[in-house]
Formats: sequence, C-alpha cells, structure tokens
Amino acid sequence: MLNFTKFERINPEKRDVLQRLKDYDEVYQVFGKHRAREQSDRCMQCGDPYCHTGCPLHNFIPAWLKQTAEKNMDLAFALSNETSPFPEILGRICPQDVLCEGACSLNTGHGAVSIGAVETHLNERAFEAGMKPKFAPIKGDKKVAIIGSGPSGISAATFLLRRGIAVEMFEREDRAGGLLMYGIPGFKLDKTTVDRRINWLLEAGMKLHLNCEIGKDKTISELDEEFDAIYLGIGAKAGRWARIDGEDTPNTYLAMDFLTCIQKRNLGNKPSCFIDVKDKNVVVIGGGDTAMDCVRSSVREGAKSVKCLYRRDEANMPGSKKEVVNSKEEGVEFVFNVSPNKIIQKDGQAVGIELLTTSMSEPDESGRQKVVINEGSEYVEDADIIIFALGFSPEAPEFLKELNVDINSWGGIETINYQTSNKKVYAGGDCQRGAHLAVTAAADGREAAKEIVKALS
Repeated sequence: MLNFTKFERINPEKRDVLQRLKDYDEVYQVFGKHRAREQSDRCMQCGDPYCHTGCPLHNFIPAWLKQTAEKNMDLAFALSNETSPFPEILGRICPQDVLCEGACSLNTGHGAVSIGAVETHLNERAFEAGMKPKFAPIKGDKKVAIIGSGPSGISAATFLLRRGIAVEMFEREDRAGGLLMYGIPGFKLDKTTVDRRINWLLEAGMKLHLNCEIGKDKTISELDEEFDAIYLGIGAKAGRWARIDGEDTPNTYLAMDFLTCIQKRNLGNKPSCFIDVKDKNVVVIGGGDTAMDCVRSSVREGAKSVKCLYRRDEANMPGSKKEVVNSKEEGVEFVFNVSPNKIIQKDGQAVGIELLTTSMSEPDESGRQKVVINEGSEYVEDADIIIFALGFSPEAPEFLKELNVDINSWGGIETINYQTSNKKVYAGGDCQRGAHLAVTAAADGREAAKEIVKALS
C-alpha cells in the first residue's frame, strides 16, 4: 500500500469518440486486473477515511481497496456488497468526483484513488468467477410490499431478503429498474447489468409484478390487507418546466420523456410518442447529469447541432464533471450564464428561445453564488427541438390519501426514520427527500429496510 507516489491516478479508458457516437454501448471500459490492483495500492488506508464518510452508503472503501490490491477477491467482493445493494452499478453511475473521490485525502495533491472504477472491476470480475450476492432463506410469514422498482426499491428488497423477509415488488412499467432502466442512458449503464440484479432478487424469492400500477391494476386496500408493511419507492418523475411563455408548443419536451422513449426503443419496444431529433437543432436547458444525458443522446440520435444552456457558469454546474467533459468530446456546445425568457414561435411551433444573460453574485456565507439577471440583455438561440432538464418533483398518487400518508408542501412524503404517518407504511428515496442521486436512494432503501425488520421482528 501507500504507493500513491509511485503510481499516478488513472481513469478508466474510454471508447474512441467516433465509435461510441454510433451506438449506446457503455463508454468506459472496466479496469483490468493489473490496473485495478495498482490503483487500489495507491490508497493510504487512512485511520479516519474521508472516502467512507463522503459516501452516502458509508461503504468500506479502504477495506475492499486493500483486499483488491492484495488479490483477495472473495473478501473484496464480500466487503463491497456488505453495505451496497448494487456496487457494480453505482461504480458506473455515481458522481464519485463529488462524493468518495472528492473526499479522498489524495485528492488535493496526488489525485484521488480511482474508487468507482475499482468498485466496478472487483464486482464484475467476481461475477465472471461465479460469485453472487448471498441471501437468507425466506423464514416466517411476514411479507413486505415494495411499490416502485428503482434504486430505492431494489435496495429495500435486497436488505429485506438478506434478513429472510418475503418481498413482492410492484412496478407500473414493463421492466424493473425505474431510473436505472429508463432514466439513465445505456452509454452510462448497460441494461443487462440492471436485469442481472433483478434476476438475483427473483432467485432469492422476490415476486415481481410488472405493468401493475397501484390504484389502477391493484388497489392499495388489497396491499394493505395482504402485507405486513409497505415500502414506497416511487421516486420523483414529475419534470419541471421553466414557467415561461410558449412551453406548450408541440416541439418542447421534458427530459425524462425524451430519455425514456429512446431507451424503450433501444430495448425493442415501439414508444407511441418517440421524439425524433435527427437533423434538428436541439437546445437542452439545464446543467445537471440529466441535461448531459439529453445532449449526449441527441448527438447519438443524429441531431444537426446540440447546445446546452445553463444559467450559471461552468464552475457552478451541479453534475459530474466527467459528464461535461464527455459531452464536449462528443460535439456538444455549451452556453453558460443564460436564463430562458420565452419560447419564440412560428406557425404554432417553437423556432427558438429568447434568453437573458446572467452574472454571478459575490459568494454568500456558505460560499454559494446567486444568479443575477442582466436586464435588457435579451437575445435568441434558434432551435427546432427544446428539451427542459430542470430537475424533478415527487408525484403524489391518489393512493397516498387512502393510506393516510402525509405529504409536505412540495409533495414529498413526510417520514420519521423512514416511517410515514401510517405506521405500517415506509418511504425513501426521491419521493421522500426530493430528487437526488441513485446512491442516496439506495442508502434510504437500506436504512428503511432495517426499520421494517425491527418493526416486524
């Protein structure tokens, strides 16, 4: 260990940009054995590891890095899966630069350990060797219903099954995975990786009900009667508009509608509302990872031009920095410090968007800068397709009222230790905390599962 002065930080290799633009295959290649051990050997094995506290799951990062460096794959795999429901997925999609790697003690001088890449490597190599996550046999007659099959729901199911509690999952879409299946493009996460985890849950005894919308295909009263506890992992899929004139034109769209249609087509379905951007001038409004997913998908769909408009400067972009780099490599143009003012229309179609330039204020006590609109700075960007990627709000399905589950002013489900106002019902992930990361949703699912186990014991 302690070889951070001998080996420099190395990122996973990326496929050639001209090749990767032809498909939706994953961009990053998985580390080989030598590279993974070398990068793991850079870890200083801090007595108080900031990477551990910087991870929402509080993964045992130094421990499995040490075992990877020492070629003990069995123990590295066990440690990696002990705290995480799907480490090989989070190794691919987490913004490590602002979480574990951002907190790494080497980050300020020698370059952080390539934690995410090693996490993906050690799990994929373990799977190739025939290893699988372990679950306890189903015991007792207690049953938990999980509504939603996204990161939070999968995590809750994983940790409940590990304790031998029967689980049934209800998903309104035709495939399980939620955000992991339909919200994240294949160039970041191959969907066979998601299917593999779902299949292991099924092997462990979970029952999965697809195309089953609660309140429509099955009543909430039936779930209340049949199950000892209910976990709500319904996410936050309601997209946000900019609330400007002209948003109701036919060629303006929300990000998740655009991404979901593409993924369904890529999986062999025929979405009824496919959004065709081929040979079009595409403008995406927003600066987070979802905006990057939209611009990178647009390039792959053959758009004539793709621009990302963001109201702050590049330093204040909220998403992962590597996604901005990848977008630029793939031909996306960024326009910073602009705020949408209204949609320009012609014959009932959007033909452009009027923008106002912005400036950044002096930092406040927290270091955050506010956006200041520069009055009188209007100008127009031409556009054939406008996509809004401005974040998401929780949905509040009608069955919450039937369950007597309280929601707050912004539509989030109120909880205390993941338990709602209905003591039989628990919630976690985006529907409870607001739109956030897959890893925080996974952490919520794990902790909620612990509370459910306590209640049912």
